[in-house]
Amino acid sequence: MGYVIQFIIGGTVMMLAAMLSKSKYLFLSGIITLLPILTLMNLNLQVHHMTPEIFHITQRNGIIGALGMVVLVGGIYMLTNWFRPGPSVLIAFGIYIVFMVGSRYLML
Repeated sequence: MGYVIQFIIGGTVMMLAAMLSKSKYLFLSGIITLLPILTLMNLNLQVHHMTPEIFHITQRNGIIGALGMVVLVGGIYMLTNWFRPGPSVLIAFGIYIVFMVGSRYLML
């Protein structure tokens, strides 16, 4: 039940931040604003409901996921210099998949 409540609270806060943002990229700006708040809420849940070993594995996976998101967004941004947006997204998504699968095997 706690997860459902935090999901509703997190979604509501993200929606409000996106609506109140002054940037033309409303959704992205709202997410960037709220990441620290949602991260603290998530860490609180993890600390109370996980063993130290599982907590460290979860944190490592979170770091890899964050790096993967940088690879995806950065790849799209860089590739749009040379390709149209559609192919840029597809190529960047392919690079993202290779990164995530590769990091899965390297981090075992």
